[in-house]
Amino acid sequence: MSDKHIKLIARELDLRSEQVEAVLELLGNGATVPFIARYRKEATGSLDETAIRAVRDRAVQLEELDKRRKAILRSLNERNLLTPELENVIESAPNVARLEDLYLPYRPKRRTRAMIAREKGLEELAEILMRAAKGVIPPIIPEKKAEEYINAEKEVSSEAEALAGARDIISEKASEDARIRSAMRILFVRRGRLRSRVIEGKETEGAVYADYFKWDEAARSVPSHRILALFRGEKGQILQLSILPPEEEALRIMEEAFISVENGASREVRTALRDGYRRLLAASMETELRNALKRKADKKAIEVFAANLENLLLAPPLGRKPVLAVDPGIRTGCKLVILDSQGELVATETIFPFSGKKKLEEAKVKVKKLLDEFPVEVVAIGNGTAGRETGEFFRSLGLSVNQAILIVNESGASVYSASEVAREELPEQDVTVRGAVSIGRRLQDPLSELVKIDPKSIGVGQYQHDVDQKALRSRLDDVVVSCVNRVGVEVNIASRHLLSYVSGIGPTLAENIVEFRRKEGPFRSREDLKKVPRLGPKAFEQASGFLRIRGGDNPLDASAVHPDHYKIVEAMAADRNCSVADLLEDENLRAAIDIRNYAGGEIGLPTLEDIMDELARPGRDPRESFEIPAFDPRIKSIEDLAEGMVLDGVVSNVTDFGAFVDIGVHVDGLVHVSRMADSYVKNPQKILKVGQKVNVRITSVDIERKRISLSMKGVF
Repeated sequence: MSDKHIKLIARELDLRSEQVEAVLELLGNGATVPFIARYRKEATGSLDETAIRAVRDRAVQLEELDKRRKAILRSLNERNLLTPELENVIESAPNVARLEDLYLPYRPKRRTRAMIAREKGLEELAEILMRAAKGVIPPIIPEKKAEEYINAEKEVSSEAEALAGARDIISEKASEDARIRSAMRILFVRRGRLRSRVIEGKETEGAVYADYFKWDEAARSVPSHRILALFRGEKGQILQLSILPPEEEALRIMEEAFISVENGASREVRTALRDGYRRLLAASMETELRNALKRKADKKAIEVFAANLENLLLAPPLGRKPVLAVDPGIRTGCKLVILDSQGELVATETIFPFSGKKKLEEAKVKVKKLLDEFPVEVVAIGNGTAGRETGEFFRSLGLSVNQAILIVNESGASVYSASEVAREELPEQDVTVRGAVSIGRRLQDPLSELVKIDPKSIGVGQYQHDVDQKALRSRLDDVVVSCVNRVGVEVNIASRHLLSYVSGIGPTLAENIVEFRRKEGPFRSREDLKKVPRLGPKAFEQASGFLRIRGGDNPLDASAVHPDHYKIVEAMAADRNCSVADLLEDENLRAAIDIRNYAGGEIGLPTLEDIMDELARPGRDPRESFEIPAFDPRIKSIEDLAEGMVLDGVVSNVTDFGAFVDIGVHVDGLVHVSRMADSYVKNPQKILKVGQKVNVRITSVDIERKRISLSMKGVF
């Protein structure tokens, strides 16, 4: 990448040019974002993943800009339209909008009214009118001057036709003028109004958009969720939208550029400018503004989704404990599965506790028999249909005090159960069993299980199906990769799906690792990874620090210390006359180490500090400790709610307009951003996160529309 672009990125992101250059060089050599952030701190000046991704993404944008610039220059050159002056301004265009404005007059286009007028020889007349309107030449009488351009052969039969053609040329010229478009773009952003009206006859069909049947708001202040809602309503042919500034202000910009005196010519030019704005320029600028608003809304929605997904993936794991998982149901019954501490399916059963007294008694017998044969510590029940009722059924059994009964968010479990991944993992089980397995495993380790599901199906987004899907996929992949590598992966028990997100691995190597493990047995050391087919030096360098081997030959293999740095730890141990294992176990030995003695070459204090942190807590899990959530057992459905009740809940989704909270009635309540705290809340993500336990007050209940309004103000 050019020095110019490196300096630009550094200036925009408030970084040093050396940091940007280092990041781009590492990325160019195949390094991943997590690897750079964790193991190349000296090179980047300890940039975190967010900064590294920002450098990467801006570099991609600038590369795309350069690619478009080259295509435009090539097109102009091939058509003999490129002059030195035009080439200079195109080379210096700072963004795509400016670049396209400069290219617009030369862009190949369909035959326009202005083209037809030029073919009739009317461009000279248009130039005369514009020069007279600017006062460059003496005033003229337009009709008299137009008589000179009447030509039967060119189908110009009157002065009126000649003037009409000249105006068409002026209209197009004004609408394609780069200076006018630049000024107009600013006007649309600053003064544009987003107006919405319901399409006649769609009032009943579009009742969900009733708030927007007559809406008027400054475009620059419309929040992202409203933009996406309005655009969805328009796409569904319920709403009709316009995004325009006051027309007189737009026309004033054009007139100031083309008219300096008042005469007959200026009247013709003014008429042409009005036509050019209404017929050409307004629509073009409105489309640009729409696209800009959509990009802004997409970016915000994607970041909301990314933050929610990160919190969900990093939710506290139950850990290696056997679980009875339940996919609840009424008509089809409840599917029960027993998972061992490793998440392996060991038993299944089906009960019908809601199909009469006889079936209820049978269900009790089956559950007790199942638990006698396969003792578990936790009962995990999906929060779908009959989830609360199923929870009550299990509580009525008087299970052991060591058996907690938990309601688990099952969003995406049905998607997993019907997926190719589920069929591969549980080929002989039906979808209900697979769904129950997913519910249990996501309690044991949310990260390991949720990576198997398309993030869009997990239910923590905001209009995720309306945003740019390529950008969404890219951002969510970043989140998953970041979370997986932050936590680390136990290579001897991880699924290929989890392994595929490890830095430097990917699907093919993940498959090879699992196959090697199946044939050769558990890995005893990180060095054994080099025996995996196609796992070469580069992949080993990128992946090994994020892969854990517990109980292996080298205690450092269970930590995040990179194999490249083992010699440093061994030197520390030798200097203290102890083993590496002693360093890991003895805080006093570690406290006596002066890490400055080991700095040199590419190893600086940041890396040495990370090494010492790992020696203190090798392979630590950054996720919080698991806590058992509890709902009010008296509240089972929305009908049980009443205004003023204060209840425990769990945040299920956070958007930029508020947060949805599960209070155990199958319908999540909404805490609007204005009701999150006693003080002003600008960003809900700063207050709440997915999975957080909260206390909320019921402020209103709409049973018919299944809407629950909640407040956190003054609730403790």
